[in-house]
Amino acid sequence: MKKVILSVAAFMFFMNVAKAQTDSTASRKLKIDEVDFVTSYYHQDGDHSAVTGGVGNERLNDFGTSIDLQLSRFDKQLNKHHFNFELGIDVYSSASSDKIDPKTISSASSGDVRVYPSASYLFENTKRKYSMGGGLSFSQEYDYTSIGGNLVYSKATQDGNREFTAKASVFLDTWKILLPMELRGKDNNNFEYKQGDSAPRNSYNLALGVTQVVNKELQVSLLADIGYQTGQLGTAYQRVYFDQTTENSATPKVYSEKLPDHRFKLPIGLRANYFLTDRIILRSFYRYYTDSWKLTAHTAELEVPYKITPFVSIAPYYRFYSQNGVDYFKAKGEHLSADKENYYTSDYDLSKFTSNMFGANFRVMSAKGILGIKSLNTLELRYGYYDRNDGLKSHLVTVALKFK
Repeated sequence: MKKVILSVAAFMFFMNVAKAQTDSTASRKLKIDEVDFVTSYYHQDGDHSAVTGGVGNERLNDFGTSIDLQLSRFDKQLNKHHFNFELGIDVYSSASSDKIDPKTISSASSGDVRVYPSASYLFENTKRKYSMGGGLSFSQEYDYTSIGGNLVYSKATQDGNREFTAKASVFLDTWKILLPMELRGKDNNNFEYKQGDSAPRNSYNLALGVTQVVNKELQVSLLADIGYQTGQLGTAYQRVYFDQTTENSATPKVYSEKLPDHRFKLPIGLRANYFLTDRIILRSFYRYYTDSWKLTAHTAELEVPYKITPFVSIAPYYRFYSQNGVDYFKAKGEHLSADKENYYTSDYDLSKFTSNMFGANFRVMSAKGILGIKSLNTLELRYGYYDRNDGLKSHLVTVALKFK
């Protein structure tokens, strides 16, 4: 209920601002371009929880809502200035996180609220076909705080057939260390932090892209997203159980997940959009991923939007994903004593697996309004079903409203 009240209150605030701006358009250059309201529900289930060492309930429910306010104005030189403000709120509950402290009925991380506001500015030179800008973001939840910033630049050719984009971003994050209950106050194999300590995790990214219009039917994009992370990259409350024989123990010995304190990532992607007919578009995407943890992955996606009418469309899509897994991963009880000198995890997100995702987007657009609301320009319903070959399954339902 708290989440619903916050979402509705924030939404009404932005709509009142939008109305005030629209009513005074004649006397102000700054105007509302659009207001986007998105709400979603995500549910997953599985039996490989990393919190309990690679076995156990992975059930998670997440209700998310975001409101995006976009404004713009032209200056005397007819350059365009864009202003964007967004507020997001996620409310989630996790059965696996509840096992951080299994002796309690409910641990602090079994349910949480994440709030993430952001603001950005973009300057667009309409004559010379370039734009530049930047933004700031913040995210806060029980055990994690993130402060982010970014700079963006793009340049298009005069005919608009080719565009280069670059975006540099940094996220300075802080973990509040939560250890499994049985490891609090112990040495934990010389683990660097203790319960309640603060640990950094910083991320640096450079996204590059080139888009080319080949002809009136085909458009292609080449994308690269170079990333580097440093700090506490492992999750302290995720357990790793070692082999009892090599540990000379009658019961499995447990440690906190231990991973390298740096990671270099390099995904390279290719996107192609082909206008098959006036009603059908083929949108395809392929990405190859590699990193310094020796994880490699392949992603292939196809989406086929179909215009039922000029104002109504449906877009079924399919995505395939495959990764090889990292050497640090082993299932519960399979890590040996020698592994303690290196790194170790039982998080199946870092294992070898394949996954499939199916879904569809249904969109209605009307300049005259939808559902009796004159300013409601677009209504979109989205559904996605995710199936991983280790048993993890999830459903995602999204409703998106665009007001102009």
